Amino acid sequence: MLVIISDTHLTDGTSGETLRVGAFRTFCNRLRDLAYDASWRADGTYKPIEEMHLVLLGDFLDVIRSTKWLVEDGNQSNIRPWDDWHNPTFVSKVQSITAAILARNKDSLAVLKSLKDERTITIPEATAGGRPAEVHWEPDAANRRPVKVHIHYLVGNHDWFYHLPGASYDQIRRTVVDALGADTPADRPFPHDPNESDVIQELYRQYRIFARHGDIYDAFNFEGHRDASSLGDVIVVELIDRFAMTVKEQLGNELPPACIDGLKEIDNLRPTLIIPVWIDGLLQRTCPNPVLQKKVKDVWDTMVTRLIQLPFVQQHHSFFHLFDSVDDLEWGFKFSKGVIRGNLTSIFAWITQKTGIGTRDASYSKYVAREDAFKSRMARFVVYGHTHVYEMVPLDSTMMPDGILDQIYINSGTWRPYHELAHLDPEQEEFIRYQVMTYLAFFKDGERGGRAFEVWSGVLGSPVAPSS
Repeated sequence: MLVIISDTHLTDGTSGETLRVGAFRTFCNRLRDLAYDASWRADGTYKPIEEMHLVLLGDFLDVIRSTKWLVEDGNQSNIRPWDDWHNPTFVSKVQSITAAILARNKDSLAVLKSLKDERTITIPEATAGGRPAEVHWEPDAANRRPVKVHIHYLVGNHDWFYHLPGASYDQIRRTVVDALGADTPADRPFPHDPNESDVIQELYRQYRIFARHGDIYDAFNFEGHRDASSLGDVIVVELIDRFAMTVKEQLGNELPPACIDGLKEIDNLRPTLIIPVWIDGLLQRTCPNPVLQKKVKDVWDTMVTRLIQLPFVQQHHSFFHLFDSVDDLEWGFKFSKGVIRGNLTSIFAWITQKTGIGTRDASYSKYVAREDAFKSRMARFVVYGHTHVYEMVPLDSTMMPDGILDQIYINSGTWRPYHELAHLDPEQEEFIRYQVMTYLAFFKDGERGGRAFEVWSGVLGSPVAPSS
């Protein structure tokens, strides 16, 4: 059995809410159930599986979403993700953020690492007649068989630093491997392209899948190779991370706590272009003082102006190409230019047009035909992460000498909180918050009753506010 998760985005806690340990406990319990289900074979007999593989398909740890790129220990930081990664100061920054992520999420990572303990994932032994022995559902009960778990780490666009070569980065990778109990070697770059790992390639061949993070199809977040920063990094560090931090520094004593806390959640908004709408709605709900509202919006507009003027941004024409012009960008992004109550329906329509959000155009399924594993018919399933939106798209069904070959695209979603703008009336600036969690399982050799795959995508709603 092979299981895939992606985009958990565990952070150091300086930017937005990080995932709680309960999600990992739930996942661990579900893996135990999956192992039992996978042990039932196509011929109806019960034969315990011996091992399972867990693939972390990128952005498991999030090194980008940290205010340590801006300020650390009270001191301004002059190093950024788009600077020279050979610089010892750069290495130290990645090391510092990684250590903070591992410390912040130590309980969650301990649950994940516990999968390596033979007492964690156990299933009943089989009788001579191919049935489960007497079932005791406690993991450490007698007559239960351990399932060996292998953990594999691929990088995406928020943990790409672990793809960098060199002894200094080997040391950083070692801390990650030790914290997770990962099988991925620390003495070489973690793979980004599956073809960079013989182990991953062989797994994919056995399970007839092909999976990558998917950032290579996002020009904002991929520069043509994975040892380089991207525009997406600049937007996160210099706009998203800096904004909430700056507002707190300048206005923290004047704004209500609910407003300050809400600004931290812009990290969980999709797409990024929707952030001004969130800010305006948050201010309307939590900060009735129009003078303070304007001050917060002025901070945002200043951040946008500085972002546009950064040399790294100016050198990337693709950034401005998306918006057709700087005026177009400012109209959709700045309060002083366009984002005002009364034209948000137009802005929402503009965002939909630019990003494809809520439409079929946003699906990465259109890129699958480029993959060699799809074209050669090796892969029944092509999996991407990155977009944070779970979907399953049937692509092709072909008659082959050994039967029908169905080929399917699946996006592995995310485990992050979501804030989504209510579509019915964007002018109300109402957002609905929920937690999502998706994981994929693939089977071989008649596992799971002969089924080839299983997908679980769950949503946990926010607590309901008590009625007055």
